[in-house]
Amino acid sequence: MNDQTIHIACLCAAWCRLCDQHAPMWEQVTSALLAKHGGLLRHWIDIEDESELVGDFEVETFPTVVVVGPEGVRFAGPLTPQPDTLHRLLRATVLDAPADAFWPGVAPEIEAFAQRLRERIKPA
Repeated sequence: MNDQTIHIACLCAAWCRLCDQHAPMWEQVTSALLAKHGGLLRHWIDIEDESELVGDFEVETFPTVVVVGPEGVRFAGPLTPQPDTLHRLLRATVLDAPADAFWPGVAPEIEAFAQRLRERIKPA
């Protein structure tokens, strides 16, 4: 990893049937993006299995997507599990994002999660 790495994470739960339905679409859309962007890591995070990584970040709606660039959190929030919606989000926050883009601030617990994600050695 280098300091230009962008992390895209989907936070879900094993008991969530919507997440089960979302998983193949997540794989398809993010695989296409990985082919276009070399500095990208994707993470599928079960909030219960990886509670230490998630920390105090209260995930209330599934799936929740977090995009973290070298400058900070670019997006954090629930996302409808539709390929076009995910594709548009990732295009705006990864592929078409200008180098000087302004990203709104997020709550400290989300920023702390982002920092732990950046330090993560093995992406899922």
